[in-house]
Amino acid sequence: MADHLETERKYEADPSFVLPSFAGLPGVARVDDARTYLLSATYFDTPDLRLLADRMTLRRRTGGPDEGWHLKLPAGKDTRKELQEPLGSASTGQIPARLAAEIGELPVGPVALLETERTVRHLFDDAGRELAEVADDLVTGRKLAHADAEPVRWREIEIETAEEDLLDACGQLLTAAGARPGASPSKVARVLRG
Repeated sequence: MADHLETERKYEADPSFVLPSFAGLPGVARVDDARTYLLSATYFDTPDLRLLADRMTLRRRTGGPDEGWHLKLPAGKDTRKELQEPLGSASTGQIPARLAAEIGELPVGPVALLETERTVRHLFDDAGRELAEVADDLVTGRKLAHADAEPVRWREIEIETAEEDLLDACGQLLTAAGARPGASPSKVARVLRG
């Protein structure tokens, strides 16, 4: 697991939305076959949601190729620095020391649970270099303080790439097909503020 900068944009789509082909975008020579993962993430914050207010997210996620602990810190308009730690054998409430040190002495605990069916495609150039990841997510989220409340469900498409022109081109393709720019900066923000 490696720390990295994550630059992405989010789009909302109706359940019937048909994902367009990204193969014709400038620089994209190949799109790999879709892979689907089932992800389960518990998000942590303070009782007054201080991390969320500071554009930070802390989660413990199972499923997918990058399961583990993730702490995302703001690093620009569409960019966040993501620190990762393995799941380990600790319970879901035992935050890894390195991530705990980043958030300081804040009294954090579980605040939301998100279950996601994620279908991923990768875009490559003609040299085989990965240019972008497209994640088509069907999300079900709930606030843990209101576990008996009806869960929030939505479809979200994330484009992750460090190439601004490709981010723009993917966004134009998605909106032309009927998707809308995401109204929330993160999935957990949508659940906790909804």
